[in-house]
Amino acid sequence: MRGVTEDQPLLDAPLLDAPLLDDLMPWSTAPLRLGRSWIVAPDPRTLRARWDRLVAARGAEREALFRSSRARTPSSSVAALPGQRTGTVRLAREAGGCPEPVRLAHGPFDEQWLLPDHRLIDSARPELWRVADERQLFAVEQGYVPGAAGPALLVTGVLPDGRSPAGRPGRIRPLFRRPGGAEPNLAPGLLPLLRGRYGAEVAAADVLAWAVAAGVPSPAGCRVPLPADPELWAAGVALGRELVGVQLRGARGGARPRLPGGRRPYVRVAVPARPAGLAYDAAEEVLSVGGGRISPVPAGAWEFEVGGARMLEQWFAHRTAPAEPGGLEAIGPAGWPQEWTSELLELITVLALLAERAPERAALTARALAAGVDRAALRAAGVLPVPEGARRPASVLDHQEEGPEGQFMLL
Repeated sequence: MRGVTEDQPLLDAPLLDAPLLDDLMPWSTAPLRLGRSWIVAPDPRTLRARWDRLVAARGAEREALFRSSRARTPSSSVAALPGQRTGTVRLAREAGGCPEPVRLAHGPFDEQWLLPDHRLIDSARPELWRVADERQLFAVEQGYVPGAAGPALLVTGVLPDGRSPAGRPGRIRPLFRRPGGAEPNLAPGLLPLLRGRYGAEVAAADVLAWAVAAGVPSPAGCRVPLPADPELWAAGVALGRELVGVQLRGARGGARPRLPGGRRPYVRVAVPARPAGLAYDAAEEVLSVGGGRISPVPAGAWEFEVGGARMLEQWFAHRTAPAEPGGLEAIGPAGWPQEWTSELLELITVLALLAERAPERAALTARALAAGVDRAALRAAGVLPVPEGARRPASVLDHQEEGPEGQFMLL
């Protein structure tokens, strides 16, 4: 958030001694590399229209629409993504129906839709798709930007692409290494150590909750100070669970986020079909979307930043930026769909709720840094260094995956 710099004064000696998230959740992947922007859209109807336009084209026209890269061309021979029923014939010969779009966390706080076809994605990180299910949570570590405010770690229940608004990608860390919530992605020995120190049961979700509440960005990655005080740990886990619940927006059986009565944003004037811009009146707490008006919108929601970018402005730009004529990106809704307004109201609520807890987060982190479990203590307990096997994905061998041209892969 602009003006909220709770993370900045903490880059000192105690922070440098604090464990990295990489020490605690060792298996991670780089962000997805999509390769072409037209395979992502804010609504699934747009993706189906783009697919139909692509398969209706032939030869050089199809290749031009596809937008080949070094990793993918219409002639690439590619296996199916794990868990997805899509074609594996070369895209140059594809004449079938559109793959069913799936939800994608397209950067911070922006859930969009993706065509989950491996032939369209330069680097899809299949190991993430193998463990994505109704039990999985993904921690998305934000890339470090000097002087930028905002959270170091975000959580989503849908597959994230790991996109960074500042162009400095972080890492994607699943909470579990196997489907069904099996085998937590935690350093071996970490849970027994924490249970002994805090005198209470500690689950993988508790470690993630604490990291969301207390994580601090640093040049080496997200640092997570672990407190010595069991009561502080319990308070941080409780706060972190609330923050995770807000970010999940009702997924995983939680309640959808809501502001207290009288503070909930409402549409006062309908958003026009083609809003020209976004503006904020701090005195009136009014967000203008073209000629539309939404209020009350707390200043914390408007100012909320990740990686130096305001989230509301970025969300709006992703839906209104002009596309190059003639390409598949130019295919989109004729006007502003009603569901976008609903999504915008929810996003305002999410950002406002998170902004309200920023001072609490900062105080919690400062207390944990003052007296905590540092990396030396983790080494003494045998938790560090992390075995190399814990940094690699687990072998998931309980199903067949279709390889190129319809052949089943040998796993």
